[in-house]
Amino acid sequence: MDSLDQNKDTQQTQDYSNATREELLTALKELLTKDIDDIKNEVEQIKQVFYRKVKTDLEEAKRKFLEEGGEEIDFKPEKDELDEQLKELLNEFKTKKAALTARLDAERDNNLLQKQHILDRMKLLVESNDDVSTHINEFRELQKKWKTIGQVPQANVSEIWKLYSTYQESFWDLIKINNELREYDFRKNLEIKQQLCETAEKLDEEEDVVSAFHQLQKLHEEWHETGPVAREFREEIWTRFKNASSVINKKHQGHFDGIRKLEDDNLVLKEALCQKLEAIETTSLSSYKAWDEATKLVIALQEEWRTIGFAPRKMNHKIFDRYRSACDTFFNAKSEFYKSSKNVLGDNLDKKRQLCEQAEALKDSTDWKATSDKLIQLQKDWKKIGPVAKKYSDEVWKRFIAACDYFFEQKQKNSTDVRSVETENLTKKKELLAAIQALDSAEGKEPAEILTQLREYIARWNEIGHVPFRDKDKIYKEYRTHVDAIFEKLNVDANQRRLDNFKSNLKDMTSKGENKLLREREKLVRAYEHLKSEISTYENNIGFLTTNNKKGSGLIREMERKIEALKEEAGLIEQKINLIEENF
Repeated sequence: MDSLDQNKDTQQTQDYSNATREELLTALKELLTKDIDDIKNEVEQIKQVFYRKVKTDLEEAKRKFLEEGGEEIDFKPEKDELDEQLKELLNEFKTKKAALTARLDAERDNNLLQKQHILDRMKLLVESNDDVSTHINEFRELQKKWKTIGQVPQANVSEIWKLYSTYQESFWDLIKINNELREYDFRKNLEIKQQLCETAEKLDEEEDVVSAFHQLQKLHEEWHETGPVAREFREEIWTRFKNASSVINKKHQGHFDGIRKLEDDNLVLKEALCQKLEAIETTSLSSYKAWDEATKLVIALQEEWRTIGFAPRKMNHKIFDRYRSACDTFFNAKSEFYKSSKNVLGDNLDKKRQLCEQAEALKDSTDWKATSDKLIQLQKDWKKIGPVAKKYSDEVWKRFIAACDYFFEQKQKNSTDVRSVETENLTKKKELLAAIQALDSAEGKEPAEILTQLREYIARWNEIGHVPFRDKDKIYKEYRTHVDAIFEKLNVDANQRRLDNFKSNLKDMTSKGENKLLREREKLVRAYEHLKSEISTYENNIGFLTTNNKKGSGLIREMERKIEALKEEAGLIEQKINLIEENF
């Protein structure tokens, strides 16, 4: 392996995750002023962080667009000038990288020519009929020069080293010089090769298999550059080094076999996911709710896709194209459905505007009975009309309910004998409050008996009408205090108490007409939908967390508690909605 490649594997990169896109471009421009072989990893990290931020910004822009009343299908991202600048800088990087590669290839070719010249000269010295001892210095100079020459093309490495080793061994076998000098060289070479063996054997302890393999290649280069050892040690030392190398090579091969197995498993998972996407029958989806449910399923499958790693290289593009095609088919069908639904939404809007006009024509009437019946009927007609576009929903509802509220408020102001009735109601509630206070201090009664009696008092309280306005808050506060105290003693669930409170208020809302109930129901429905959306968001986000560390486990437990609390609150609101609908 080239030293350049080894340097690439050990590069330390800066953390750019918190940088802005402008800062990333500035950093990339600065990197391009450095040696191209030192910046590959940092360039790749900048590219990945930049496009993650592009994706985040695009999702945020889309979210704001939707919150401002825009339709998802109408959203179009703005042209990104920073993206164009990034592409220009990446093209500059690719150009410089290509130039570096060409330069290194040329250097290796030149190194090959130099080493071939050395080998040719070595061959002449080995095959010379002269006294080879006279060529010792020249041979040593050739060896030194050989070591100063860099890498050659990979295809020629084995042949070149084989010839070099052959000529070295042949020359020193033929040379008839001082045995002490020859034995000294052999001894030093043996020490070097023994050290190489020890280093190679320790690589078995390296956890990073790929790094160990690259280090082994460097050791092989040093082995080839080291001269021969005494003939009696050659086979033994080479066998030791070869055995240590075999251990690392097997681990390296096993590592990539594992990766290929994982990629095959990923392909199976991705094919199954594509089958799920392709099995969604869009022709059977005929309502917004059905499309919403199907969309949630598709988005969940997309999130699952992102958790699956790469498939085998030869299949990776093919399976992605299949996945992309299935997603496009679904969302194109959804787009067509929403386009066709706009006409229905428009018709519903026209009908609701007509009801607004009718309610506005009646709001100033003083024919209280007849007009009340007409407005109540208009409210029932309103409920039968389907949804309208979200951007008009609040506007048309507020217009309609404003006309209804105005009439019923005028009707309330003109009611006769209201004060005398309210005074009588106040007396009744004070008497009932005294009974509740007595129940709170009662002794000897069973809890079930007390609870039954209390609920009877609550029902009677709800049946009593309005009291004078100046006494309203005071009497209710006393009532609520004593009722809550009894509930506390009896350990009645907090949600049940909230439901009992709502039942008390429901009596008051019912007395003010069906429009008051409609407004309360509308408020509760919106709160319910908001809670369901929050629950869905938490359940989706919890899938991204991992339990591999304490922090991840703690977050998951906290989110699970939040989800449980939201579901409990949603259940209570659903019961309130059902109580309102029972009163229509």
